Amino acid sequence: MNIKSQKDFFAGLMFMGVGVAFAWGATTYNVGEGARMGPGYFPLMLGILLAVLGIAITFEALVVETEGGEKIGKWAWKPLFFIIAANVIFGILLAGLPSIKLPAMGLIVAIYALVFIASMAEAGWKFKATFILATVLAIGSYLAFVVALKLQFPVWPAFITG
Repeated sequence: MNIKSQKDFFAGLMFMGVGVAFAWGATTYNVGEGARMGPGYFPLMLGILLAVLGIAITFEALVVETEGGEKIGKWAWKPLFFIIAANVIFGILLAGLPSIKLPAMGLIVAIYALVFIASMAEAGWKFKATFILATVLAIGSYLAFVVALKLQFPVWPAFITG
């Protein structure tokens, strides 16, 4: 067996692994059938579809010749760190952290922190562009989740809203 594209081969394996995990996890819910879908139906079908896509990508990586073999490069540690940190901090700011007595800062503050921290993963980071992006995302999220879907969670920090 000769791997002709390392990137596609390992991406296909990742898709297969995630797809199988989702499909397996979905079986703990009532799946139902096509006419009467249960809560596990969509994740099961999505997991199967993702696993089949992974099989196709892995097969292609073994069969189709690519120029240079598309080797996997070095790990991009800086972007990986900032993207993961942005998501962790978003969750902490949105819900708070009672163990250290950090109150929930709300949706708007969490989104601004998410965008600013995640944008630091980019090589040519620009404050103005990041601020505009964060503002558009915060307004859009507020309109979608609070106004349209009427979800109940803090939008602003408790010390502002009282």
